[in-house]
Amino acid sequence: MRKEVVAAAAITVGAAAVGVAVFFRHWERQREQRLRQAKRILRKFANDCATPVSKLWNVANDLCSNMEAGLSSEESQLGMLVSYIEPLPTGEEKGIYYGINLRGTNFLLIRGRLGGKNLPISELQREEVAIPSSAMDGDSTEELFDLIAVELAKFISVHSEIDGEAESRERKLGFTISFPVEEDAVSSGTAIKWRSLSVNDIVGKELTNDINQALEKLGIDLRVFALVNDTTGDLAGGRYYNKENVAAITLGMATDVSYVESAEQVPKSAWPITQFGRNEFDASLDTESSNPGSRMFEKLISGMYLGEIARRVLLKMAQETALFGDWVPPKLTTPYLLRSPDMAAMHQDTSEDFETVDEKLNEIFGINNSTPMAREIVAEVCDVVAERGARLVGAGIVGIVKNLGRIANKKSVITIEGGLYEHYRVFRNYLHSSVWEVLGSDLSDNVIIENCHGGSGAGSIFLAASQTYNADSY
Repeated sequence: MRKEVVAAAAITVGAAAVGVAVFFRHWERQREQRLRQAKRILRKFANDCATPVSKLWNVANDLCSNMEAGLSSEESQLGMLVSYIEPLPTGEEKGIYYGINLRGTNFLLIRGRLGGKNLPISELQREEVAIPSSAMDGDSTEELFDLIAVELAKFISVHSEIDGEAESRERKLGFTISFPVEEDAVSSGTAIKWRSLSVNDIVGKELTNDINQALEKLGIDLRVFALVNDTTGDLAGGRYYNKENVAAITLGMATDVSYVESAEQVPKSAWPITQFGRNEFDASLDTESSNPGSRMFEKLISGMYLGEIARRVLLKMAQETALFGDWVPPKLTTPYLLRSPDMAAMHQDTSEDFETVDEKLNEIFGINNSTPMAREIVAEVCDVVAERGARLVGAGIVGIVKNLGRIANKKSVITIEGGLYEHYRVFRNYLHSSVWEVLGSDLSDNVIIENCHGGSGAGSIFLAASQTYNADSY
């Protein structure tokens, strides 16, 4: 009897062991199947985002066509805006100058010294001032510009120095704005769109007059000569250091480009709307955005959208392949929760088990049980998004240089400003390599890409200098 009980127990344990083994084999097969499915989604996404040289040339040529149409008529797909800011800096400007950079919810006050002979900007001071909601939501610009004038007066009193070079001339205040503006003339401007501010009487109003009136009320001996976007200010800064600087690009949360046209044509700013194919994630992002059908190129390359595209891909993987477990992490469904700096950190994780990816997934989405393989897939998704965006920017650069007729026989310097270029190393490398691939080893030497001089907002200093120091030339 005892032997029978023991035998029965042994059979039961054996059966349980077999059952456990069967369960784990089934679980392993299911996990491998889901992983293969996730990789299929990744491969399709990568194929849809592929940017071979032929496609990059299509983007460059498409940009040229739209730039030419934009110069000849209003029919172009480009939002090309005129900037009458001649003369641009020559590199000989000297003295201390002040500038303002108006942004979404704050503005920068900037002061710097230029030494002429292309010497670097020095004694650079910046102060960031928050804009209260009352000034942002008001029915006029008066409160906003009065605030700017008051803060500028304080800033000057702290940093003021006498500069005899500038005292013999009417002193100009550089004023750049981080939203597209259209200048009707050098002394007046019209803001056509403010991305974060909602001042109701902006459209059609001569803002320079309002700003100068606010300065006059406080006895500030500076005058705003023109309102230009900050990318045009970066172009002025690039021209101070190199007369061959023909374009400036902003690559941050938003993106923009400003370039120098010939005297027979009109200087303008633009990014292209290209025929580059979109995938399901691009399409859904555009449809659900606040401006569907608008700024399509920006939605493929700017920091505002790169992380969001990656999030949408990861969400599909979580829903269809259980990449992060049987439950879809609730925070993964929240739009724009993945920011481009966090995406860059995951993308550039070189640790063996993707430890940074693990930390970011937990920190941002509350995912604390990811596998090393899942984390590797996350890094690869980020790589696909970044590579496409950077290579499209490279194609845009080629298009601008080609349109200016400078590819084959002239050096062209391109200045780039913004965190996406400055802090996202892999993105920057992809951008540079795409220009080399498109132009080849010989012609690519004619295109020189440099980081912006002086940092964010410094373009207003160079604009103030060129308009003050070279006032007699126009």
